[in-house]
Amino acid sequence: MKLILSLIIFSIALYGADEAPMINLSVSALEEPEQFVKTINILIILTLLVLAPSLLLMITSFTRLMIVFSLLRQAMGLQQTPPNQIIISLSLILTIFIMEPYAKKSWDEGIIPYMDKKISYTVAFEKGIKPFKDFMIKNTREKDLALFYRIKKEENPKNIDDIALTLLVPAFMISELKTAFEIGFLIFLPFLVIDIIIASILMSLGMMMLPPVMISLPIKLIFFIIIDGWALIIGNLAQSFK
Repeated sequence: MKLILSLIIFSIALYGADEAPMINLSVSALEEPEQFVKTINILIILTLLVLAPSLLLMITSFTRLMIVFSLLRQAMGLQQTPPNQIIISLSLILTIFIMEPYAKKSWDEGIIPYMDKKISYTVAFEKGIKPFKDFMIKNTREKDLALFYRIKKEENPKNIDDIALTLLVPAFMISELKTAFEIGFLIFLPFLVIDIIIASILMSLGMMMLPPVMISLPIKLIFFIIIDGWALIIGNLAQSFK
């Protein structure tokens, strides 16, 4: 929740505690340059609030979690169980759990000093985004990041702080997709073995008209319950983030 609350606090803090932003839809001439700056700030804030859900999903662990849970459902042969709402909710709550230390660091080092008027907006943004940037760098493959530098024909960064967010975010998402598919492949293997064994047994018994999924599905469910699959997958997923 701190991730979304941080953006809201940023928008309120731009105008101080005693001065709330006022949106005036009337057309009139600007008498002071500060009025123009505040108008631009309001537009930026509204844009950020609209894009906030997408931005938060792109720079957090949500992508990997969502894909792995979807592949798990397919590997077990379940169509709509658990439903999409449950998978999305589980992915969101685990994202909050994983990203809480980074959000807390962003809150303490970026937002609180800005609200106390100790640092400027630019410095607050840099310090606020740095924990998330460090998280993305740790979980981004070097070759994926180099790919976007080659596409944009830019020189390699001299240090981590020089990496631009416009290049880091897509590289991070590609790395997350690859990692999620690798984990999904490992999840598929034991269930695939069960399907092959059940199909072979049915063919040897001459029961070729009986769909193997009718026999393999309950066996896969029992197997998943015996090994405590949810705890095993969630625990390893949480530990897979560096």
